[in-house]
Amino acid sequence: MSRGPDWLSFRRYAAFTTGMALTLISLGIYTAATGAGLACAQQWPLCDGGVLPQSIPSFIEWFHRLWAMITGFFILGAAVWAWLDRDQISSRTRRAVTLATVLTPMQAVFGAITVTLNGALPGGYSAPVHAAHFLTGFSIFALLSYATLITYEGRFSRDALGRSRIAVGTALVALIVAWVFSRIDPVSSYSPPEQAVFYAVSLTAFGALLAATRWLGELDELVPRAATASAGVLLFVGMVLGRDIVVYSTGVEFVNWLVVALAVATTAGAAWLLRGVEPEVEQPVYGSTDD
Repeated sequence: MSRGPDWLSFRRYAAFTTGMALTLISLGIYTAATGAGLACAQQWPLCDGGVLPQSIPSFIEWFHRLWAMITGFFILGAAVWAWLDRDQISSRTRRAVTLATVLTPMQAVFGAITVTLNGALPGGYSAPVHAAHFLTGFSIFALLSYATLITYEGRFSRDALGRSRIAVGTALVALIVAWVFSRIDPVSSYSPPEQAVFYAVSLTAFGALLAATRWLGELDELVPRAATASAGVLLFVGMVLGRDIVVYSTGVEFVNWLVVALAVATTAGAAWLLRGVEPEVEQPVYGSTDD
């Protein structure tokens, strides 16, 4: 039974929703870095005593909230679609989008707390709440990325090796770009726009590493797969350290530099190892009547 136009498939909907989640995180990073998160007179869900913003900083925060609301409805829509179409959508996909839907209200609550400093919740803008806000957002993005990967299984034009090489190459390029915009680069000022770009590119790299790790499982290539999985974990640590959750001392800066460097090195190692992997060649079946 058709539930919409022919071009609208669940896998495309899931991919689009994942992109919205990535944009939301980057927009949230920019909003927090500019200080616009506290521009709505420290009110939530209202802004400047009403519905509409009254200044440019409050508009940034207002737009962030609007995008978050729209993204939340898209995530909810993915869960509803997955449960209504259980015959076509796998249980793994349903679990992933359902968990993302459960985390979405929590993300909204943490966001509300972070912008009500000296408002409804005094002291709400603290490191633990700040960390929880980022971690829930990252988890939602990771779950949506995983669900999207599953929905595209069996619909790829390339084999697992070709897809893995592209994913690892994409991750490596994204990691290098992320390094340029990170706070460990002496050339970067880690300004609000640079922070937004850093997290957008880092999340792109994480998504590519997640895809490579999954696809490499089809090839029985344990070492490259371990490298991409490790790079993903290291990248996550680097993103956490970039959120001012802990005092950014010299020691923390060194750890941040180390984890990013290791993420780049392990991804480069995986790319180098995949160069020597030969694609599987289908063996002919002798005695077949097919030409």
